[in-house]
Amino acid sequence: MESNKRPGGRSARVRDAVRQATLGELAEHGFRGLTVENVAERSGVHKTTVYRRWGSVAGLISDALELAKDEPWPIPDTGSIEGDLRGIVQLVRSGFDDPELGPVSAAFVAAAVQDADAARALHEFFVARHEQSAEVVRRAITRGELPDVIDVREVIRVAVAPVYYRLFVAHEPVTERDADRAADAALAAARAGVL
Repeated sequence: MESNKRPGGRSARVRDAVRQATLGELAEHGFRGLTVENVAERSGVHKTTVYRRWGSVAGLISDALELAKDEPWPIPDTGSIEGDLRGIVQLVRSGFDDPELGPVSAAFVAAAVQDADAARALHEFFVARHEQSAEVVRRAITRGELPDVIDVREVIRVAVAPVYYRLFVAHEPVTERDADRAADAALAAARAGVL
């Protein structure tokens, strides 16, 4: 195996530098302002290398999402499904409010609307994130708080969906109360056996 293909070797350093540059550019300029040239300059990686390996802005977005999907997420453990589900929805809401993370997250969504590869990468990211988050629903089933016939991932999807709707469809702010209401509605549907 070539030395530049080893995990932790030059290839991994290049990928990390390009990812960090991509995230930095997204935070500062959003999806519309993201260019391969700016990522190359910011990362210190030659432009031809970036084009050869990532191909386009969509490739940069897709790779950043692929790396992000395997990162652990701070899943709440409050001792109750109400607290845990509210905590997850608040994490999503506060992530979009964060001055650094918010523009990056919004750029991922914008990229997915405009590019099929970015859409697939975002889908895979959400699959992984919902699987991680579904642990709170599994714990609730074990504690007897929810019926064991529900789709654990669907509870998470239904809980966070109103946040995305308000932000990206209706273009409305999402308050803490809005986030709690979304979690409570998903929990009511889960308890009723709808999910």
